[in-house]
Amino acid sequence: MFNIFETETGVLFQIKVVPNARTDEIVGLIGDRLKVRVSAPPEDGKANKAVCLLVAQMLGIKNNCVSISSGESSPLKTIAVSGVQKTDCLTLIESN
Repeated sequence: MFNIFETETGVLFQIKVVPNARTDEIVGLIGDRLKVRVSAPPEDGKANKAVCLLVAQMLGIKNNCVSISSGESSPLKTIAVSGVQKTDCLTLIESN
């Protein structure tokens, strides 16, 4: 089951990133994490930036509202999204 945790400013959720993919896309769930593919390589923060941009586009929010909370150098990351509620986030993620 996919877990989203509410914070004072928004939500946190966990993802598994696959860099160097053909396209940027949200694949679906893998265990309790959201699987995300990005075409950017895992160097100099390029894949992290691509993940943040993709999540922001998916949620229809500004890019600066999405950040990597933990796991910057790992494929297993925690994403922090400010200005959204858990229910809105779940609805949008499940529709993808």
